[in-house]
Amino acid sequence: MIKLLVAVFCLGILMLSTDVLPQSTPPQSTRPVKLHGKLSVKGSQLIDEHGNPIALNGVSLGWHCWWPRFWNKQCVTWLATDWKISVVRASLGVDPKGGYLDKTAWSKQTLDTVVQAAIDNDLYVIIDWHTEGTKLAEAKAFFTEMATKYGKHPNIIYELLNEPVKQTWPQVKDYSTEVIKAIRAVDPNNIIIVGNPHWDQDIDQPAKDPIAGQTNIMYTVHFYAASHGKWLRDKCDAAMKKGIAIFITESAAMQASGNGALNVTEWQAWVDWCAKNKVSLITWSISDKDETCSMLLPTAAGDGNWKDTDLKESGKRTREMLRKAAEK
Repeated sequence: MIKLLVAVFCLGILMLSTDVLPQSTPPQSTRPVKLHGKLSVKGSQLIDEHGNPIALNGVSLGWHCWWPRFWNKQCVTWLATDWKISVVRASLGVDPKGGYLDKTAWSKQTLDTVVQAAIDNDLYVIIDWHTEGTKLAEAKAFFTEMATKYGKHPNIIYELLNEPVKQTWPQVKDYSTEVIKAIRAVDPNNIIIVGNPHWDQDIDQPAKDPIAGQTNIMYTVHFYAASHGKWLRDKCDAAMKKGIAIFITESAAMQASGNGALNVTEWQAWVDWCAKNKVSLITWSISDKDETCSMLLPTAAGDGNWKDTDLKESGKRTREMLRKAAEK
């Protein structure tokens, strides 16, 4: 009788524990940073702390100054648990009205919320200085502050410049070298991502003339599948053969304008190429603008918990892709 009572008591405790624990919370062993730890670059490959090649998959939040309603812990948690992302890109709008230069304190507070939410959810997070210009003094001060505040966390990835448009590679290289030095004075190890000319499509230029004397440096490529096809993947292949590491920090299936129909065939070719080459892939964007590349409809709540009816076609396909990638 005593053994029976003990068994019933233990079963009751187990059932109570199951009811109390949130069912959407992934087990510790499957959380990205818990599983992979500190990242580094070896040759042209991103690797985890166990020395294994790794490709991160995630989404970019839209400009913080235009879609702040999605910059909260609940939204990041939803993306972690339902969309199964391993990385989130926090695109800090620098130049627009209401952006970092205009509302600095509020902008940093908004960014802090997302970075801390990523850390709490055991995600990698890209701190993205989202501008086309090379504002060296402001960038050095910003990244020094971010490295001081967050550099101890293995979750952190720095993106120095969104999409250079008018700058040459020597100009982008000089700018990036100075900002890298500022970060490395505080944070010697976390990954740093460098842009390149022509909206991050001239990856052949840093491949010929990479930044020297630094470790854990990667270079970004941005693609929009209806505009950028095999020719850009060929440039990526050639660049990686020369020994530089690529991290695709922005992509989507439509035209480079952010509008137009999805080219699903070409987008899938990119997704397959990234999986084959262990290249990290981030899709643009978590926002509800009236454009094809914004993945949400205005009905989507700011804190997540979205239904299929809240997602545009790009959002539905991206969610499906991310969930499949997480299963592998």
